[in-house]
Formats: sequence, C-alpha cells, structure tokens
Amino acid sequence: MEIKQELVDAINDQLNFELYSAFIYLSMGSWFESQNLKGMAHWMEIQYQEEFNHAMRFYRHLTERGARVVLKQIEAPKTEWKSPHEIFADAYHHETIVTERIYKIGDIADRLGDRSAQSMLNWFYNEQTEEEANTMELRDKLKLIGDSVPALLQIDAEANARPPAPPIPISSTAP
Repeated sequence: MEIKQELVDAINDQLNFELYSAFIYLSMGSWFESQNLKGMAHWMEIQYQEEFNHAMRFYRHLTERGARVVLKQIEAPKTEWKSPHEIFADAYHHETIVTERIYKIGDIADRLGDRSAQSMLNWFYNEQTEEEANTMELRDKLKLIGDSVPALLQIDAEANARPPAPPIPISSTAP
C-alpha cells in the first residue's frame, strides 16, 4: 500500500521534531557539564542519542515505503535553566508533547487504514510511556531533595549508570 502524502507530511514533521528533541537534550547535557554534574550530563547525552535514533526510525519508515524525507531547519534549543529540577521538569513536559504528536500521527494512520504505519507507531507508543516515566522519576526525585547537595550528588551518580542507547535501527520495524 502506497503511503498517503498526509501521513508522509506528518511523519516528516515528527522526524524533524525528533531531531529538535535531540538538540534539546544535548543542550541540557551541556548545562549539566557546566555545573560539573557529569552523571546527568551523561544521562542527557544518552537521551540525545535515543532521540536521534527515533528520527532515524521515522526516516527508515518513509524511505522503506518509497517516500521522500524532507529535512527542515532546526530551531535553537533553550540553553539556560535555574536548576537540575527545572531541566527535568522541562524534559518531562517535552516528552508529553512528543507523545501527543505521535498519537496524532497514529490518528492519521488509523483514519487512512495504514497498517504499516500503525505497526511502526506501536513501538513509539511503548517508547513514549518509558520516556515519560524516566523523566518524571528524575523530576520528582529532584523536587523531593530540594537543596540537598549530598542527595543531588547521589542522583547524579545514579544518572551516570544509564546504559548506552541502542544502536540505530536498520529498519522502522526493528525492535
């Protein structure tokens, strides 16, 4: 089944938004580096890689179906925050936006009866549940500790243990 232009456009928009997301997380990582919070910087670098991989998953879906990927200018991300808690609050909020956007693509795929896109999007539905949970957990921990430097350093050490991002998928349906 040929992919409809409406769905191509929606996926292209999301692909570009995933690249923007990657820039956001890299900017957040840079802020953590400047604060000497290397563990949280590491966490954000892994998140950057994951967002880039998400963009590639959309890229592969379009190219596997003979559609054209259109890359657009990426907006500069925010660069300043007041605290680690503010960063993770922003990260959580951003992930809820990503989830809403992916659900809207799912609505288009459902309306068009595009089972291939629906199958690919199922992976994203599960991934977004994980993304929201991970950022919410760190946001909530950082709120709980307040101004406790020892607790902040403990959370920073925990964030440093985040494993690397999975490799870039070879197809849009790869696990």
